[in-house]
Amino acid sequence: MSAAGRDAGDRQSLDAGRLSAWLGANVPGFRGPLAIDRFEGGQSNPTYLLSAPSGDYVLRRKPLGDVLPTAHAVDREFRVLKAVEGTGVPVPHVHAMCSDDSVIGSMFYVMDRVAGRVFWDPRLEDLPRGERAAIFDSMNETIARIHALDPMTIGLADYGRHGGYVERQVRRWSKQYRASETGPNPAMEALMGWLPEHMPAEGETRLVHGDYRLDNLLIHPVEPRVVAVLDWELSTLGDPTADFAYHMMSWRLAPELFRGLAGIDFAAAGIPDEETYLQSYLARTGRARPDNWEFHIVLSLFRIAAILQGIARRAIDGTASDPEAAAVGARAVPISQLAWRIAENIEQGA
Repeated sequence: MSAAGRDAGDRQSLDAGRLSAWLGANVPGFRGPLAIDRFEGGQSNPTYLLSAPSGDYVLRRKPLGDVLPTAHAVDREFRVLKAVEGTGVPVPHVHAMCSDDSVIGSMFYVMDRVAGRVFWDPRLEDLPRGERAAIFDSMNETIARIHALDPMTIGLADYGRHGGYVERQVRRWSKQYRASETGPNPAMEALMGWLPEHMPAEGETRLVHGDYRLDNLLIHPVEPRVVAVLDWELSTLGDPTADFAYHMMSWRLAPELFRGLAGIDFAAAGIPDEETYLQSYLARTGRARPDNWEFHIVLSLFRIAAILQGIARRAIDGTASDPEAAAVGARAVPISQLAWRIAENIEQGA
């Protein structure tokens, strides 16, 4: 049964016949018939499980309809996954990329399915305390491995610009926010003025994931370790400190606001607090504690607010890939307010 058969109203449905023909021509060893299921959750590129006698695969596609010009870059995801495979960073094996919209309506790529667990809540309340600690340690080790990669060595020297990453991030997410505004947000306006005036010195250039968080990782089915890093669409060359700060937003966000850790009892949970987790990363990478850590946290919160605003816009336009998009997008306002409070504390020397 095709995805269309499971949900006739899904605008993102796939044509199983055309897709099967493409898979047969482009994925070594593929053998039908093909069954298609849409993965639930997520706000960005629609993702599907492809099941066939030859094995299980995962398809990631660009959403249909009008989308922001720099968003949903599945072609970049495909390239970086190919480059990173075999470096010690766990990623799925990718098979082929299709830029011909006539196959399923938008560009897509196909990769192997990796068996694993996805955890949306970083508190990991259903797991034993010791497993929580091990998962966080594995997560820390994995991002340190990503930031240790030399872009030149793995064929990604031209994957992004060298230098000026933080400045570009401020410009990009300000532009993205402007393109998806749905109403006034004084905190975002204040941040768009404050961030360019407080730009820190640029760090070294490394491969950055851009959206590294627990729910973009696959955890081994029974062991507390990362087996695959997913969702590389925001990856580029940039400052690893900014990338790691974005990953560490969870420590500043309340659980009810956006899958955060703020306010929990870290010792009782077996989860490292912010400073402990940061120091583990610094020890693994050999880097010193950043002087402008709080700036990077503000920038990270600004980024997620801009991303959520894009989700809010897509919910209004009817192109969102998740039925809860409107509710998720509404969180852009309180997150931007949190970012502005931290910025004000920086100004006051707190």
